[in-house]
Parts: sequence; C-alpha cells; structure tokens
Amino acid sequence: MVKLRLTRTGRTHYHQFRLVATDSRSPRDGKALEILGQYYPHEETFEKKFQVDPERIRHWLRNGAQPSEKVWALLRKIGINKANARG
Repeated sequence: MVKLRLTRTGRTHYHQFRLVATDSRSPRDGKALEILGQYYPHEETFEKKFQVDPERIRHWLRNGAQPSEKVWALLRKIGINKANARG
C-alpha cells in the first residue's frame, strides 16, 4: 500500500520534512516513490511552511494512497479533504 507521509530532513534542532509517497513497509526515511513537497515547521506563515504540488497529491489520493494523520491535517489547511480528494 502506498502512504503519503513526512520524512525528516534538516539538521539537529532545525527540523525540515519532505512530503513523500512511499511504500508503507519502507522505513520513515527510506526510499520514496515521489517527493510531493516540503514542510518547514519553523517558518512564520503557512504558505512558507507547507509547499506542495496539489495536483500530484490528488493523483496519489485518487489511486488509493493513504495519508498519515499529520499529512491529512496539513492537506485540510490547503483545501484538500476526504470529500474532494478522490473526485
């Protein structure tokens, strides 16, 4: 099963994350099928914090990918929710 989840990048005390589509059996920071965006939790505005490609995210959701809880929370903030993601 394909999952949409965050992988950790960055340095000590300065976390950054990538939003990736990956096999659910692979490790958190393992090989990704596709990199879909970036999440910078230290930025001030949400537009700078969460930079993604919404069309590719919708593509993966239409094809059955399951997002993690944190990813769903972030996607809802940019207007992608369960009702309109698979349409």
